Amino acid sequence: MNLNATLIIQIVVFLTFVWFTKSFVWPPIVKALDERAKKIADGLAAADKAKADLANAEKKSGEELRAARESASELRSGAEKQAARLVEDARAEANRIIAAARDAATAEAGAAAQKAKDALRDQVAVLAVAGAERILRREINAEVHADLLSNLKQELS
Repeated sequence: MNLNATLIIQIVVFLTFVWFTKSFVWPPIVKALDERAKKIADGLAAADKAKADLANAEKKSGEELRAARESASELRSGAEKQAARLVEDARAEANRIIAAARDAATAEAGAAAQKAKDALRDQVAVLAVAGAERILRREINAEVHADLLSNLKQELS
């Protein structure tokens, strides 16, 4: 064989191989590589989106936590104010009850003192009658002299 014929056959076989590879082998490889590149790009985009979503979620949770703390602080402050108001109301009510009890005790003591004075006047009147009876050596009738005894009570008042 001739070197030129071998070279031409090799060139024809090589060109056939190039054409076959370009037509049947290369398109699936390029398609697979493009799909792989698309999957990688989609994965990177999803990772970036997930990172952004995570940052947004952290920011949102921080804001909600701050709002919850402020709400709790306001509730605690309101509860403290209400407790102070209840304590003040209870003190005022206790002072009112104490004052009423003091007034009732004063009135009761005054009534008891008046009752004791009345009882003492009655006893003084009886003693005065007894003393007068002894002095006069005669019996003085309390029923007969009721006006006199009543006047005596009034004078002792």
